[in-house]
Amino acid sequence: MHRVAVVAVPPATTFDLSIPELVLGETTVDGAPGYEVRVCTARPGAVATSGSLSLTVPHGLEAVEDADTVIVTGTAARDDTDPRVLAALRRAAADGKRIASICTGAFVLARAGLLDGRRATTYWAKSQEFSRRFPAVELDPGVLYVQDGNILSSAGLSAGIDLCLHLVRTDYGAATASAVARLVVAAPVRPGGQAQFIEAPVPRETGTSLAATRGWALERLHEPLARADLAAHARISVRTLTRTFHAETGLSPLQWLLHQRVIRARELLETTDLPMDRVARLSGLATPDSLRRHLSRHTGLTPGAYRAAFTRRRALGAADDRA
Repeated sequence: MHRVAVVAVPPATTFDLSIPELVLGETTVDGAPGYEVRVCTARPGAVATSGSLSLTVPHGLEAVEDADTVIVTGTAARDDTDPRVLAALRRAAADGKRIASICTGAFVLARAGLLDGRRATTYWAKSQEFSRRFPAVELDPGVLYVQDGNILSSAGLSAGIDLCLHLVRTDYGAATASAVARLVVAAPVRPGGQAQFIEAPVPRETGTSLAATRGWALERLHEPLARADLAAHARISVRTLTRTFHAETGLSPLQWLLHQRVIRARELLETTDLPMDRVARLSGLATPDSLRRHLSRHTGLTPGAYRAAFTRRRALGAADDRA
């Protein structure tokens, strides 16, 4: 089981703090829990929050030493961080642990020096403050999450869900991540490069929401869909489709389709023994060459290597269950 330490830095943002346990805690592999999640802090006991809720954290920073992944969640304290937390994070980084931040948790990673010379992101409303304080960090304020080596960071609030689903996908594959997304009633796994700040996140009630059209397209990824097909289903012009699609997802229709097709290909590679040409056709990537090109770009692995890696992981998980 993958061990995760979630570090609460007071005043803690309780929504952010709940995300890792909500998402990772719902992850099962062959019927067994995929993660053990422990919330910890520098001084166990009552922890101040940024709102009116009271919070008690039972574990100290020894949880960081035992963890495979360390997640620092949002905090309202950006001027000061307990030196013990910073020291624990530096030791974790030196040990090669995977370290992530949600929302303003990126300020804590930056204060520990873990983001210097790296790409990172944080909540868009705090991006100017972040860049002013940490000029050595290559901040991208417009994306949902960023991975630079073993350090990850996400934007605020719901982007933390996207980050945790990305961790599940990295550890256990696209099929498991999609199953977890359905369990927690979250959007399908979104790409980290999707825009975090959208001018019109909630469409006006004029019948322009494209949720139904996206659902329709997900059932037809194997078909050669074009913008005109999506526009016809939504009963709007291609121009309106493109504008509304970007307003609702941060992506163009064709970018969104490609991302969903790569996810479908990964699921098929993980869960079936279908030949590569069949995987390519069913996912809508058309040919084995196209499948190889896009999968390599997204995962760094060829289709054969990807299938072997996740088949091996499933086999190891089953062996652990039998033991």
